[in-house]
Amino acid sequence: MTVPEGRGIEGTAAAGGTFRILHVSTGNVCRSPITERLTRHALSRRLGDPLAGGLLVESAGTWGHEGAPMEANAATVLTDFGADPGGFLGRELLDEHVIRADLVLTATRDHRAQVISMGHSAGLRTFTLKEFTRLVRAIDPATLPDPDQDGVVERARALVRAAAALRGWLLAPSAEADEVHDPYGGPVTFFRSIGDEIHQALDPVLTALTGVPPSR
Repeated sequence: MTVPEGRGIEGTAAAGGTFRILHVSTGNVCRSPITERLTRHALSRRLGDPLAGGLLVESAGTWGHEGAPMEANAATVLTDFGADPGGFLGRELLDEHVIRADLVLTATRDHRAQVISMGHSAGLRTFTLKEFTRLVRAIDPATLPDPDQDGVVERARALVRAAAALRGWLLAPSAEADEVHDPYGGPVTFFRSIGDEIHQALDPVLTALTGVPPSR
């Protein structure tokens, strides 16, 4: 299975299988491209070669601009973080994307609801990004499979199951707490603030997924 160039980390998976992360926003030109490429960048820094761990990353939009480049300000934000914005093409969210995803992380609760409404038993593996971050912070890493012994894929699958089990018990302090707002049409300063939000939310998630802290 291949994904068009620029979709994220893709290639031959490890013997232990694959774990596919799907980032979802509205147009797939601002928030989800930033999240996809920051995820790719962070995984590369943690694992060297994420493909060796079987982690695949992509994104789509509920009203995706098929074939469109990411917004220029989104590309600027990625460059600020040292991530690669090149070769990205937007796309519309399809059933096949949800079916093959092991973890769907959305920008907002509305996006989460739209993904779940597509069916495909997506409810237990679909979260807003900030919701998933909150749940992951409550999970003891010692209860997850050891990535060195069991592989990153098994650890990631266990993390999603643990987060889903916690969802009804660990509620958001407010409705806004789980939202990443849309910077579309805004100045680069707004894009940078959204980029910072996404980066901070991703950091504990990717550490929990891989068992590897960020390099400083």
